[in-house]
Amino acid sequence: MTRLRVLAAMSGGVDSAVAAARAAGAGHEVTGVHLALSRNPSSYRTGARGCCTLEDARDARRAADVIGIPFYVWDLAERFHRDVVQDFVDEYARGHTPNPCLRCNEKIKFAAVLDRAVALGFDAVCTGHHARLVPADGGGQRLRRSVDMAKDQSYVLAVLTGEQLARAMFPLGDTTKDQVRREAAERGLAVADKPDSHDVCFISDGDTRKFLRGQLGTTPGRIVDQDGQVVGRHDGSYGFTVGQRKGLRIGTPAPDGRPRYVLDIEPVSNTVTVCPAEALGADEIEAERPVWSGCRPPGDAVNCLVQLRAHGQVHPARARQDGDVLRISLDEPARGVARGQAAVLYDGDVVLGSATITGATATGAATTGVTAAASRRAAVTP
Repeated sequence: MTRLRVLAAMSGGVDSAVAAARAAGAGHEVTGVHLALSRNPSSYRTGARGCCTLEDARDARRAADVIGIPFYVWDLAERFHRDVVQDFVDEYARGHTPNPCLRCNEKIKFAAVLDRAVALGFDAVCTGHHARLVPADGGGQRLRRSVDMAKDQSYVLAVLTGEQLARAMFPLGDTTKDQVRREAAERGLAVADKPDSHDVCFISDGDTRKFLRGQLGTTPGRIVDQDGQVVGRHDGSYGFTVGQRKGLRIGTPAPDGRPRYVLDIEPVSNTVTVCPAEALGADEIEAERPVWSGCRPPGDAVNCLVQLRAHGQVHPARARQDGDVLRISLDEPARGVARGQAAVLYDGDVVLGSATITGATATGAATTGVTAAASRRAAVTP
């Protein structure tokens, strides 16, 4: 085995601690680093949520001491605020639904951290993500789902390039979460029973709508049905996402008494459009900035599975790259396709690539009525 110089990103949670311990146990020269991501750590998660707090930094340091590796703290708060927090706010202001974990992996852990690690002479960055790496044809590594599907994080890692995957190390991909906790206890790591982090790490109380209101202010607007009839009012279109059912505060019941869902968010007119469930379907998706994960872009359309949300279901599809746009045709319509989310392509459980959704339309007769609103959704995308 080649002995590597490995930088282990240690969040203060159990996964990253066991990943670092495994890398050290495999004979690599491991150095632990905790990323200080908050401008004010006391304003982020507290209560052992596993990300961004002062107690997390202390937990990471104690774990490094038990493992017996050097440990440092890197201050990336300004970069995190610009590339993750501000991006999150800006995307919601545009009527999109971003995934901050994906952006953090792309911009922080495997850009800022990896670049600095390589400059310091490290060979790889090790994290506690639940995903596997397998050899790629011609060298490098391909990304594969974790054996623990309930914890699989390949979706939020699919934005990584082949060059970044070649320097990545995910020691936990062949292990379930229960096994990770048992191993942590056996190794004497105090974080063995520490709760997992949840929701968005930089929103201290988990209330995304309140956080966005504090950043963007109150901007009252209309909630309309597919015919343009006003059925309610809102305080900001940024508080909604396509496919949302709860919290719509619609004052006028639907004629058929059935629940309604968010179909479209138009930030220019500050209008939210709602519809019945059957009108949510879309079978043609456009996405921008395609990234191919450890493989070359296919020359023709490729049969694949596509996942449209973190921990969402997968859909059989065909995908092809058309210039800078990825065009995805689903075999069956998917509900609640939201701009700003990633469309991740899989060949079985191996990631092919990903792109950011910019629009979706319906072409099947079963979803007649959604096309006009979906077309508007694509048209207002900057």
